[in-house]
Amino acid sequence: MTVKVDPSTRWWLLLGLVGPIVVGLVVGLLVSHPIYFAILGILVGVLVGMFLLGRRAERAAYMNLEGQKGAAGAALSSIRRGWTLEQEPVNADARSQDMVFRAVGRGGVVLVGDGPPQRVKKLLEAERRKVNRLVPNVPVHLYTVGDGGSENEVPLRKLAGTVQKIKPQLTKQEVAAVQKRLKALGGLRPPVPQGIDPMRARPDRRAMRGR
Repeated sequence: MTVKVDPSTRWWLLLGLVGPIVVGLVVGLLVSHPIYFAILGILVGVLVGMFLLGRRAERAAYMNLEGQKGAAGAALSSIRRGWTLEQEPVNADARSQDMVFRAVGRGGVVLVGDGPPQRVKKLLEAERRKVNRLVPNVPVHLYTVGDGGSENEVPLRKLAGTVQKIKPQLTKQEVAAVQKRLKALGGLRPPVPQGIDPMRARPDRRAMRGR
């Protein structure tokens, strides 16, 4: 599956496996222990190959998601801990099918626009005003998914990492209180556009690696 999306993966894996073996053989010949260092090179090569496959599989998963409706929500759902993502978009435009996803964590409230950056800004600002009314002293971070050409615009594959780098400003108790108050805003349940299910199409490194 990964090679289908990114054909260069096979060459990276080959390099990751063969490189350490060759280095091990050369070092082994120099110190008169070729068998020992060859075995060590094989073990290191397998580990390097698995690491590279995991990274390339993750990259391929994001490449598959790019340009699809709900991709931002799928990317946010890959955050392992520290942030709670709403299961449904919290705001959406039925005509353009643009969406806004919300996550809450110790860094504050994160709102991510899923749609063309210039067009989805109105939805983001409307949602920020709602959040500010309910939790006025909580930091609100706005992001859009794109090529990174403008402020707060990040590539899809870097979205989860960008959110995780936000410095903690709230305690766990404050986060719980914020989540409770934001429930008053509720969430939208718009018809899911043709494409992906935001909550099922999340990048799954383990599954990709297994295949």
